[in-house]
Amino acid sequence: MLYFRGCVVREKLPGIGMATQQILDKSGTQYDILDEENCCGSFLLRTGFKDDALELMKNTLKDLEGKKIVVSCAGCYNTLKNDYKELFGVELDVKHTSTLFNELIKQGKLKPKELFINICYHDPCHLGRQCGEYESPREVLRSIVNLVEMENIKENSDCCGAGGGVKSAHPEIAIELGQKRIEEAISTNADILVTTCSFCLMNLQDACKSKFKKELPVMDLSELLLWALTE
Repeated sequence: MLYFRGCVVREKLPGIGMATQQILDKSGTQYDILDEENCCGSFLLRTGFKDDALELMKNTLKDLEGKKIVVSCAGCYNTLKNDYKELFGVELDVKHTSTLFNELIKQGKLKPKELFINICYHDPCHLGRQCGEYESPREVLRSIVNLVEMENIKENSDCCGAGGGVKSAHPEIAIELGQKRIEEAISTNADILVTTCSFCLMNLQDACKSKFKKELPVMDLSELLLWALTE
């Protein structure tokens, strides 16, 4: 198995990568990491730089083809799963960490302890609407916490505001949309907001800091699961 961390995790949110690796180690899962990991190409593709994206993706494909891949970021997952198939006719064997974690818990390879807290979950657009994965993250959460849902979830979930290059080109719009999502999460009286996309995590954290006097902690699923495994 190859753990593909993704650009945001490698460069801006290394805690997600460290948590994921510790979880894989605890489960006895054998995995490799690329010393010089290329970008999946998602950002270039979503922002209209298709020629540049294709050149980058061809190089990345050389490192990934024929391997079992697990990814942390929903954007990487959607790109590797769907865009590589559409653009290159290649079906990569790729799995999101939320699916793998759920399988490892059901197999008894991970035995997290219950955390007596309320958690709400934000569905990333790339993982949910693009790939149809709604239940695995929720099953992991239900195994360790009390899941409280926001009003808009699953296929009706509101975007965090970061996708499609909006956070780079129009950061004020990204923050405004993120604030609306934070307000919805706060209304559930959750202790923590959890998501499964590094872009979502980054923007929701920024949105929370920009407006709310009492910050709502925003965590990746891997970080919460590791907490339950080390309690």
